[in-house]
Amino acid sequence: MGRPLVAIVMGSESDMPVMKAAAEVLDKFKVAYEIIVASAHRSPGLVHEFASSAEESGIEVIIAGAGGAAHLPGVIASETILPVIGVPIDSSPMKGFDSLLSIVQMPGGVPVATMAVGTAGAKNAAILAVQILSRKDQALLKEFKRYKGDMAKTIEEKARNRSK
Repeated sequence: MGRPLVAIVMGSESDMPVMKAAAEVLDKFKVAYEIIVASAHRSPGLVHEFASSAEESGIEVIIAGAGGAAHLPGVIASETILPVIGVPIDSSPMKGFDSLLSIVQMPGGVPVATMAVGTAGAKNAAILAVQILSRKDQALLKEFKRYKGDMAKTIEEKARNRSK
């Protein structure tokens, strides 16, 4: 697949069951990615090192999953000019709502695109990453348009079958 264009970052190995949904989407579109485990609170030096060098290493989009206080996407966004897509992880008694609020309430000037809590959010983060990358890659754009068309056809077929 070539050099990684997307980084999937998570604060803990325990976030992998959710974040693997992003990897699966990127695999489907044959988009190269790397997976990094780095915590904004437990390994801030590692997060800084990654975020400050991601652009130089060829990464074009960052997907960051985080639970609890969910500072990881914002910390990364504060140290890079790359698009950062945040995925709230359901890892606390608040069922990810705390993470969602943490990621979505970034201060002006430090944007993080925020997805839904959990697996659907991880999947959508990867789809958004593909959309971003497809603006410069005609083959990926063609594949993405096919994906959207196939999705619509599937729904239309199900609707037709229900009305019989």
